[in-house]
Amino acid sequence: MKRREFLKKAVIAGTAISIPSGLDELIRSAFAAEAADLAVVTGPSPEKITRAAIDALGGMSRFVSRGDIVVVKPNMAWDRPPELAANSNPEVVATVVRMCLEAGARKVTVFDRPVNDARRCYVQSGIADAVRPLGVDVPYMDERKFRDMSINGEVLKSWPIYTEAVEADKVINVPIAKHHGLAKLTMSMKNWMGVMGGSRNKIHQKLDDSLLDLARFIGPDLTVLDAVRILLDNGPQGGDIADVKKTDTVIAGMDQVAIDAYGATLFGMSGKDLGYVRKGHESGFGSMDLSRMVIRKLTLLS
Repeated sequence: MKRREFLKKAVIAGTAISIPSGLDELIRSAFAAEAADLAVVTGPSPEKITRAAIDALGGMSRFVSRGDIVVVKPNMAWDRPPELAANSNPEVVATVVRMCLEAGARKVTVFDRPVNDARRCYVQSGIADAVRPLGVDVPYMDERKFRDMSINGEVLKSWPIYTEAVEADKVINVPIAKHHGLAKLTMSMKNWMGVMGGSRNKIHQKLDDSLLDLARFIGPDLTVLDAVRILLDNGPQGGDIADVKKTDTVIAGMDQVAIDAYGATLFGMSGKDLGYVRKGHESGFGSMDLSRMVIRKLTLLS
């Protein structure tokens, strides 16, 4: 079962090119004729590479319509500043929110269920301060809004899920790419643990299958993977700047398996090295075969 179903019931590798920044319309029009599976953009400005990655897929209006209620789900799990790469980059998150509003979204809400104290995580991550001036809601998650839902997955049959993440018209996933002691890496599929209620550590016994069940259920409309800074070790919390690598990259697409497979390459790994990616590929939920995809790669000069 997927998010929308729940509401009803109750090959081609791309070529990297370098272009001047600030040419949003040029990017959209240049690639309008051929759909891409992934957009991978590098450059010094988190805002500009985020905008360029979404524009390379056709622009935010492809995903968000006028009047939509939109949930943007970053990783705000840890009491860490942006420099330590434990949470999603605030500039990336703010750019996604801004583009949703530009596309005509009626309401945009940004939230996460942190591991550390929510009041500190929202502030320390820089995300609350980055998005509140845009006039969007950044609420702490309300325990009363978790409701037991039928996941009908291989492992997760039901679980308390945050209702706003399910009932929104559009859901956009904005995870960060980082090391994880148990899952090896945490990126798009694992980011959905932030909409789970209850004792989330219980899924660790069958983590890969559970992550796949959860990602399939939520079914985001767009995923924007923040790899501006990646955490190479001691994740997911980090805490040492020596573990952080600046890659100045954003990866956008709709296939969570493909995004996580590409994200793995930033760590010298491949999709098959991650159990949840491999299982997602084998089940037909997505594809980790990057060689058969249209991957649009851009490098912004400034």
